Amino acid sequence: MDEKLQKVLARAGVGSRREMENRIREGRVLVNGNVATLGDRVRPNDVIEFDGVEVKTTASSEVERRVIIYNKPEGEVCTRKDPEGRPTVFDRLPKLRGSRWIAVGRLDINTSGLLLFTTDGELANRLMHPSTEIDREYLVRVMGNVTEEHIENLKKGVLLEDGMAQFTDIVDGGGEGINHWFYVCLMEGRNREVRRLWESQELKVNRLKRVRFGPVFLPSKAKVGRWVEMDESDVSALCEVVGLEHKITGLKSQQEKHDRRRQSGARVTGSVAKTKRREKGFDWQASEKQQEFKPRRPGRRSFR
Repeated sequence: MDEKLQKVLARAGVGSRREMENRIREGRVLVNGNVATLGDRVRPNDVIEFDGVEVKTTASSEVERRVIIYNKPEGEVCTRKDPEGRPTVFDRLPKLRGSRWIAVGRLDINTSGLLLFTTDGELANRLMHPSTEIDREYLVRVMGNVTEEHIENLKKGVLLEDGMAQFTDIVDGGGEGINHWFYVCLMEGRNREVRRLWESQELKVNRLKRVRFGPVFLPSKAKVGRWVEMDESDVSALCEVVGLEHKITGLKSQQEKHDRRRQSGARVTGSVAKTKRREKGFDWQASEKQQEFKPRRPGRRSFR
């Protein structure tokens, strides 16, 4: 059975499907020694090369699918290498052999919170594709006098430079004085969309954190700058949301191995150990010093 070339490359963990489409256009992919073109389909016995290196392909039922949740601090950029030398979200992730982490969406440099990474490009593509209608939830601190008219405008929809945009729901998170917290929900992830929506009402966002992506919440044990690997049952549930089958193998994840070694008193190595030595950013969920206002979390929210 043949499949689209970009889909096979994405499943192999080379990159997301969109990234692979761009690489094919650039002539960096060969199939059986010939330069591939967008729209090509391949069979299991075809030899695929990317930048001169043969790609090991697998069937969708055999792919090793891993997912980690990363709590991004402010100041990190969502790119593998930054020409300005700024820290990237990939710097703290666990090292892989034979595959690589693919980011599910992006957060701008001044936004913190939940980022998903997976080794499966097909899963990443489906999670990001607009047709799956996966919502994103943010905790946002707004400076200014927010009125009911502003809230209605943002729910009804606002014309931005790249089209109409809106929050599907807005919940008051509390606050005093000029700053006020809100939980907001979006069905897409356009560049700086949350900030631009509030700015359309002449209000300024001075704190922004993503706390949920679809069914995945930011866990309290994922401190700022740390990652947590999802267990296979959670990965299976996530795949089910986007129509992918995930075979549970029962193998221990790298995170589980680290946790077991930590509990037994063994020395932890790798990225988990390194993050211990790094400075943690302020986490309003984990801080004991109450450095600033902690928003009130409503007991029941319609978009959950």
